[in-house]
Amino acid sequence: MRFETIKDLDRESKCIELFCNTFKLTYSKLDENDIDFCLYKDLKLIAYAEVKGRNRTVSDAYPLPIACRKLVKIVDKKINPLIIWDCYDGIIYGRLEQIEGKIKMGGRKPRDQSTNDIEAMAYFDKQSTLKELFKQ
Repeated sequence: MRFETIKDLDRESKCIELFCNTFKLTYSKLDENDIDFCLYKDLKLIAYAEVKGRNRTVSDAYPLPIACRKLVKIVDKKINPLIIWDCYDGIIYGRLEQIEGKIKMGGRKPRDQSTNDIEAMAYFDKQSTLKELFKQ
């Protein structure tokens, strides 16, 4: 069962637009069963990105969580896997091959009909290879 709402998708779109506008990139949305976006520079595919909502400020966002199954999907794409966490006041982003994290069981309080609320998760502490970009 999908739990993403229109509000979640709108937030995701605003996040990727901020990132792409900052770095003069364009993007396309991938299928709902895939990772989130392809990123392009001068019409050439340069990266894949997964956007995760983080209901905190940038300063309170760490450690940054992401499901291990998402990491596997984005690494399988083979081209510059990028993770972007959207916070209330900015975004935090990093290229997966440049960041270090810890793996443990985690997630969120289980919801009715959900199979992925408790699962293997990666958690990333603040590090120099994670960049922060604040919203205007």
